[in-house]
Amino acid sequence: MADGGRQEAIALDGGVWQCVGSYMRLIGTAFGIRLRLDTDLTEYVPPQRNIWETVGVPRLLVIGAYRMGLEVTPVGERSLLRIFIDYSLPALGSQWWFGKLLGRVYAKWCVHRIRRDAECRFHRTARSL
Repeated sequence: MADGGRQEAIALDGGVWQCVGSYMRLIGTAFGIRLRLDTDLTEYVPPQRNIWETVGVPRLLVIGAYRMGLEVTPVGERSLLRIFIDYSLPALGSQWWFGKLLGRVYAKWCVHRIRRDAECRFHRTARSL
């Protein structure tokens, strides 16, 4: 896909992100910088828990290696959604500074996006029942 100064390719394995050990690879560029990310699905207990983390040393702009996930806990007729991200800063000098400035903002954006996607999925499921 191309979007202004960004190009990316995403590859999923045969598990299609629905079994432990499934992986996703992202390769692309942003602002002329090559990016690469490999992640594995490390926990998958649908629909309660889904956790993934980077494998190896990712090459990202704002954050380095990370572990991210979501947990859904039933509370009466509702559900409590917990989303988290644990990350390190990029190892490279200029990217480390960029991460120091924007890592927290980017992590919040990631959590917000996962929350939005989960809410859309749960609303769609609830309406179809």
